[in-house]
Amino acid sequence: MYALLFADAGLSTAEISSLFVIWSVVSFVAEIPSGAWADTWSRRRLYALGALCTGLGYLCWTLWPAYPGFALGFVLWGLGGALGSGTLEAILYDSLADPAEYPRVAGRGGTVAILSMLAATLLATPVFLLGGYLLVGVLSTLVALAAGLIALGFTDSRGDAPQPGSYVATLRAGLRHARGKAVRWALVVAALVPGFTALDEYIPLVTRATGVPVAYAGLYFAVPALFMALGSSLAGRWPALGPRGLGAVLAVASVLLAAGGLSRHPAGMLPIGAAFGLLQFAMVRSEARLQDLTPTAVRATVLSVSGFAAEVLAVGLYTFFGLGAAYAGIPVLFALVGIPLLATAVTAATGAQSPR
Repeated sequence: MYALLFADAGLSTAEISSLFVIWSVVSFVAEIPSGAWADTWSRRRLYALGALCTGLGYLCWTLWPAYPGFALGFVLWGLGGALGSGTLEAILYDSLADPAEYPRVAGRGGTVAILSMLAATLLATPVFLLGGYLLVGVLSTLVALAAGLIALGFTDSRGDAPQPGSYVATLRAGLRHARGKAVRWALVVAALVPGFTALDEYIPLVTRATGVPVAYAGLYFAVPALFMALGSSLAGRWPALGPRGLGAVLAVASVLLAAGGLSRHPAGMLPIGAAFGLLQFAMVRSEARLQDLTPTAVRATVLSVSGFAAEVLAVGLYTFFGLGAAYAGIPVLFALVGIPLLATAVTAATGAQSPR
């Protein structure tokens, strides 16, 4: 509900978008350096540290509900997200006896995560009615801190001792691998697909534009969450799905996104939710392909390069919404994003053949 918190604090769409830009800029500045840190230090401890930063960001919003407090909160959340980006995925992939199981296991994990988010979304309405934004903020902070404590119980197959090789050498090796011909295309697709999920920051504003009351916005946000959980749970299916199949999935997502945005009706959340479900499916599959092409020693670094590129796209989307809001409504802007998503579908479909 934080987009609504910002709006109710008196911020304009442009100011809200500027906060999202701050969030993404911090994320992509810290993304690649934190990936190399994960490859040379304890991945589980780094992930726990990221969860702590995220929790402190939520706390900052709660105690300082004004633009400077929101900006500082996003700085902390951006740093926390960068520390965890690629780290958890690297731990999971290297812990599997059979790497081919990654889409299935990661998909199931994503399903649990999304359903947990859905539960929180549904609880947002009664919690908001009971204690307003204050109670929502306090509970969000506590959950983030609990996640950090749980992360300390992870098993890192590499152990917690510093890994062989210096930080700089690992960073250079990871960047060199990311530029390799066999990896480049997989990395581009794996970066573009999650970049579009930045749209979910505007879903509350889309629901408001259709006349949904603030207290019930969380219920409508549950629709894309359910579709995302379904998409994640199906990510381990159809192992023979190649680039053309992935491109077709993204093409359908672009059409659904445009149709939902242009509907200007609460029912438009159904095609929008379906589009997010297809994006979630494609995100797991494209990341699995990149994991298959990356060695353990630089895994988190390469995944962070992908995350960096995804954040660049997210900044572009936030800027587009911030500037475009003065000329068109949020639902129209939402629909227009279907065009670059369709271009991404073409990019995925024309990629090198993939075993997944």
